[in-house]
Amino acid sequence: MRSMSKLVQIAILPRQQEDLDYILELALEKEKLRKEQISDWRIRKRSIDARRKPIKLNLQIEIWLKGEKREIIPPFIPQNVSSSKEIAIIGAGPAGLYAALRAIEAGLKPIVFERGKDVRERRRDLAAINKDQIVNPESNYCFGEGGAGTYSDGKLYTRSKKRGNVLKALEWFVHFGADEDILVDAHPHIGTNKLPKIITAMREAIIENGGEVHFNSKLTDLKLKDNTIEAIQINEGKWFKFENIILATGHSARDIFYLLHDKNIKIEAKPFAIGVRVEHQQELIDYIQYHGEDDNPYLPPASYALVEQVDGLGVYSFCMCPGGIIAPCATKQEEVVTNGWSPSKRNNPYANSGIVVSVEPKDLPNYKEGDPFVCLDFQKFVEQRCWEAGGKTQKVPAQRMIDFVEGKVSEDFPKTSYQPGIVSADLNEVLPPLLSKRLKKAFVAFGKKMKGYYTNQAVLHAPESRTSSPISIPRNQDTLEHIEIKGLYPCGEGAGYAGGIISAAIDGINCVDAIAHKLMR
Repeated sequence: MRSMSKLVQIAILPRQQEDLDYILELALEKEKLRKEQISDWRIRKRSIDARRKPIKLNLQIEIWLKGEKREIIPPFIPQNVSSSKEIAIIGAGPAGLYAALRAIEAGLKPIVFERGKDVRERRRDLAAINKDQIVNPESNYCFGEGGAGTYSDGKLYTRSKKRGNVLKALEWFVHFGADEDILVDAHPHIGTNKLPKIITAMREAIIENGGEVHFNSKLTDLKLKDNTIEAIQINEGKWFKFENIILATGHSARDIFYLLHDKNIKIEAKPFAIGVRVEHQQELIDYIQYHGEDDNPYLPPASYALVEQVDGLGVYSFCMCPGGIIAPCATKQEEVVTNGWSPSKRNNPYANSGIVVSVEPKDLPNYKEGDPFVCLDFQKFVEQRCWEAGGKTQKVPAQRMIDFVEGKVSEDFPKTSYQPGIVSADLNEVLPPLLSKRLKKAFVAFGKKMKGYYTNQAVLHAPESRTSSPISIPRNQDTLEHIEIKGLYPCGEGAGYAGGIISAAIDGINCVDAIAHKLMR
């Protein structure tokens, strides 16, 4: 039987989304078909159109005619790799985990080394940073099983369609326990409360099929011979021989950048973005985005996306979290960092988003041509300045939005979701002018685009600084190996080749495919 299908676009009201009979009837009517002429159907994509009232849902319906059959292909096809050729994977974030799963499909044995703890043990260190303001440099919101994405929202939206198979990456999440809605929603989201179980299931599948996962196992040295990987050292102790290493250490593993530099392995400064995390009441964002239709029980908490060119640099919203929480994401004690996350229901009363300035290396005051650390040094400088302004704890300096623009220190604050707490400060004095001047102009411009967004009820928490890696690890476009070192595969966000969970996962898959292709030659 053929598996060809028809795609039909329809629009419905939010209250009609549970009426499957009506949805099918509307799609058939548009295609001039009768129910008895089809064999199967499904909703393939769903998105909200809130540009004007009434708000609608746009649906893409997939229909199979009589004589056609929907092909159901298992998304994950493992094989036992207990005695197969081994590859090392450094890091158990989305890039590392997906690389390990893909290795099992490809008949390679993945040995995963993760500097942090497993997802359950990691929770204790998150509690410590939130309640006691103690930062464990090896186990925190950035380091540990699942990487930064596990405890920072689980948003799965990506624009990286050219990088690989987005659907396959999403289907693997469903296979390991995510809701099937992520295959349909235009901006899929799992939720921080649900991700740990999914990550655990992925790890169990890796081990069950012959792979290995080692926690509290930090890469501390590399052994090279003739510009080729020969071995790695873990925890400054034992050496392990590997010919192929996927380096998927994430955007905050600064020690890895220094290690590579010390070994004369080329790294480069990379553009990144830095700013603040803004928190509004979710009901205000709903009211603005839904044109006063915010009491509609069929609509989810609203999100927003904003961008403005200010004095030659882009300022934009990043990792917007409806119904979310602002979290402390430092990786050492003498810095503060914010990020945002949401539970699966997105039912907290706050909406938060990073508002960040896009920075090129040459934009920075300490720029030197060829210096790979220029952006990282700027990032560290801002994080330490904010730590000092917050009282040298995990409290962050904060200011109401209009107060910031007008240069007034805020005398009081609405309640914040940031658990360690906030300290009133003039962020114009804390943040470098490169950032503060542009952020001020951007907030005024955003207020004109979203009526009501520019308000003193919004609170800025500083800084939002870990948007992406400030360093890239260059690799060959065809082989995906480092441009100078054979057998070293820079991967994911930490190497500069991804910008979120899905793009990192896809890059992990691509790196394994490149290794498998090399080994087959």
